[in-house]
Formats: sequence, structure tokens, C-alpha cells
Amino acid sequence: MSDGNAQVPPLRWYRPDPWSVGALVVAALVMVPILAVVWLAFNPTDNIWPHLMSTVLPRYLGNTLVLMTGVGVLAAMIGTGTAWLVAMHEFPGRRWLSWALLMPLAIPAYVGAYALVDFLDYAGPVQTALRGAMGWTSAADYAFPDIRSMPAAILVIGLSLYPYVYLLARAAFSEQSGAGFEVARALGAGPWARFLRVGLPLARPAVAAGTAVAMMEAVNDFGTVDFFGVQTLTTGIFSVWLSGGNAGGAAQIACVILVLIAGLVAIERASRRRRRFWQAARAQRPVTRTTMTRKAGWVATLACLLPFGAGFAFPAGVMAWHALTRTENWLAPGLAEAVANTVLVAGSAALLTVGLALFMVYGVRMAGRTVPRLLMPITGVGYAAPGAVLGLGVLIPLAALDNRVADAILAVTGHDPGLILTGGIGALVFAYTVRFFAIGQGAADAALGRIPPSLPLAARSLGRGPGGTLRAIHLPLMRGSVAMALLLVFVDAVKELPATLLLRPFGFDTLATRVHDQASLERLEAAAPAALVITLVGLVAVLLLARADAAR
Repeated sequence: MSDGNAQVPPLRWYRPDPWSVGALVVAALVMVPILAVVWLAFNPTDNIWPHLMSTVLPRYLGNTLVLMTGVGVLAAMIGTGTAWLVAMHEFPGRRWLSWALLMPLAIPAYVGAYALVDFLDYAGPVQTALRGAMGWTSAADYAFPDIRSMPAAILVIGLSLYPYVYLLARAAFSEQSGAGFEVARALGAGPWARFLRVGLPLARPAVAAGTAVAMMEAVNDFGTVDFFGVQTLTTGIFSVWLSGGNAGGAAQIACVILVLIAGLVAIERASRRRRRFWQAARAQRPVTRTTMTRKAGWVATLACLLPFGAGFAFPAGVMAWHALTRTENWLAPGLAEAVANTVLVAGSAALLTVGLALFMVYGVRMAGRTVPRLLMPITGVGYAAPGAVLGLGVLIPLAALDNRVADAILAVTGHDPGLILTGGIGALVFAYTVRFFAIGQGAADAALGRIPPSLPLAARSLGRGPGGTLRAIHLPLMRGSVAMALLLVFVDAVKELPATLLLRPFGFDTLATRVHDQASLERLEAAAPAALVITLVGLVAVLLLARADAAR
């Protein structure tokens, strides 16, 4: 029998927790652009989906699938092959090539496209030299491959993105047990058999993950395919929205991209589930690199030099030649302003992204609630979504909010403040934050996971609250990871082109948009200084990444 005077315990489960609420708010902000695109696609003002299906969409989709597949195959072949050589063999130049192969990450694919066209196009030095040597007077006198084409786009983008596969595959090969390869060698397996039957199957999850990232970045590309005249789903968003003035149709194309990305992620995860491998708990014998013969060693050196040269040295050299031979372009109007604008928006995005990611990850760990913990992985979807999709998803809801705020202020004060969010850099910084939130989240989660639980518990027992513990214990121990995350977000924001083109305020140039605008006018010498600055910024990040990787 119950006691009528017994007090009912308070329902603590319903008590709001500030850390959980904060984590949910951050998750909602990150998810808003994707949800806005989906809503707009299913509720368009003017439904042109039947028209898209019967006209341009099959071409956009077909070209995108060809581009994704080509880039994925090329990046997988180059990244896996060079990773196997560097991780498993000794050959001339192996040590410096092991980090030089990462350097193409420093150059955006669109810069490589501009360099390739400048070098091989009709007015470039190659065809000019051929005409002079052979006595040809016009293009009708000889046949030369079309540079602005799908194969060229696949080549340029693949050479820019293979380091994603290389980095993961090299780590996977290096972490394998040397005993397995010794057994295979004892059973008569040659170099190719050891690679195909032992090394590659064990590294397949890493290769699949890197290839999936490369294919997602290929879908995101706008500068390269636009310059080469290849019509993809991403260029379709620009055409339908900016040229056709139909945001609903652009959102429908964006949803097709999201389906493709979701399919890539699903295939990659299914591939990892089908092949799972565990290492023995006991210390395993590391792989001993095999010293190659003199001839084979130089072949391996050449095999690693080619992607480094084509992916980094060639485009960087072309841009450096233009930038250093036409020094007056460094003083051209707008360049200094573009540098300042880039530092402003990329720096703001880096601080906001890493700060929100750290708050969310720490809040989820502190609260221990189920819903925020389940939502945290979903917030990384922005990294998979192309910049054009996020640009559309950011601008539509923010423009609606901007108009409501402006109407409210006008009604109260009689003064029209204009567009506060979309009229400035707020929308652009927000898009960068959503796009690169996964970088900050991953770095914060990994750094917090390395801190022994005893340290924050000791601080809490001495009277420190959650915020004080974060400031006094966690942040000092996470300095390196936080700094690396800030740098990576900053560099990616500097290189981001599609979202910047869609969301920048009128007359607002960054280094990426300046390079695109000048190259679109066939003024590569004017684009070269900005392209070289982007390359140098990216190179700093790549070198620090290589140093951190070597320290592990």
C-alpha cells in the first residue's frame, strides 16, 4: 500500500541541461542548410523537375558519374601504388618523396586546370613550339588533343585528390604485420602476389575511405569543370539558379547530388563492414622495407616523381613563372583587398567552426544524453555536401530570416537596415562553418579522448565546474590538436570556391574568387599572384600535416 504522504521524486530527466541544449542548438545550426535544400526541392515555387528530367538532368548526371568514377579510379591507382612503394620498399629519394606526395593537396584543382590550359592550349608554349618547329601556320595544319575536355578534368582533379588515398593507404600498409608478408614470401609469393593477396586486402578499408573522399570532392568541384566546359550537377546548380532564376530547380539538382553522396558513403561503409581485420593483442613485428635493385629502385622513384611533378610541381611552377615574371600584377588593384578579405572570412570561419565543435563535443561528453550523442555524427554531413549545395541551403533560410528581421526593425524604428546577414560576410562564414564542421569535430573528439579521465575528475573534486575544467585542464592539453584544426579549416576555407561564388557580398573578392574571375577572362598572369598565395598557404598546412604524421 502506498503512503499518501510520500513525496514524489522530482522528474530530473526533464530538467534542461545547458550542455545538452547547447549541443542540440549547434547540431541544428549545422543541419539547417541541408534540411532547407530538401524542403525547397519538395516545395518549389515553380516546379521544373519534369523539364529538367527531359532536358539537361541526364547530361548533368551522366557527366558527374563519369567524372566521379574516373577521378576515383585514378586517385585509387596513384594513391595506393605510391603508398605501397613508400611503405614497403627502399629506393632512391623514398624519404623526401614520402611527404612530397602529399603536396598536391596544397593546390586546388582549378589552379591545376588553369596551368594545364595555359601550357598546352593553342597559344601555350607547347603548341607554339610545335608550329615553329614544323612550319605549321594554324590549328588546321595539325591535330592536337582537346585540352578543355572530360579526360583532362579527370586527370587534373585526380592528380589533386590522390593524396587522400595515399595518406590513408600508407598508414594502413605501415601498420600491417611483417610476419604475414614473411609467410607469403616463404610460400613463394612474389612482389605482385604479396601486394594483391596480402597487402591490398588488408588495406582495402583505408583505400575505400580515401577513394570515397576523392569522389566526393570531385562532385564538389566547380572551377575545373566550369573552365573545361564540362557540365555536371554542380555547374547545373549555378546555371538553373543564377542564370535561370529558379531556386527550386537548383534545390532539386542539389538533392540529386546529396543522393549520390549518400550512396558513396553507404558503399564505403558497406565495404568496410564486409572486410574487418583485427590485430593481435601482442606486439607484432613491424614491416621491414625491402631494398629494391638499382633498376627497380629508379623505376619506383620515377613512379613517385610523376604524380608529385604533375600534381604539384607543374602547376606551382606555371603560376610562379607568371607571378614572378610579371611582378606588376602583385600591385594590381584588388589583390591586397582580396588577401584581407580571405584572412577575415577564413579566420572567422576557423575560430567559429573549432569553437562550436569543441563546445558540442565537450557538451555531449558532459551531458551523457542519448539524443545529442546520436546527432553528433550527423553534423559531419556538411563535409560531404558540395559547396554549391550548402550555398543554396544557407542563402534561402538566411534571406528569409533577413527579410523578417528587416521588416520588424522597419516597423519599430521606421529605418530599413537592409540585409544584415546575407548582405555581409555572415552567410559566407556560416557556410564555411557547416562545410568544415567535421574537421573541428573530429579533432576535438580525438583530442578529448586522449585525456585521462582522472585529470578532469580531480579538477571537479576541487570545485571546478564544467567550464572551469575545460579551461584549466582540457584546453591546455588540446593546444596542438586545436591549432591543427584551426589551420586545416582556415586552409580549406581559403581554397573553397563554389560556396564563395554563391554567397559573397557584391564586390567582395577572396583569393579563390579572384583567381576564378581572372582565369575566366583568360588573364592567367593576373590570376597567378593570388593562386600562388593560395598554394603557399596550403603548402604550410601540408608540411605541418606531414610533420605530425611522421611524429606518430
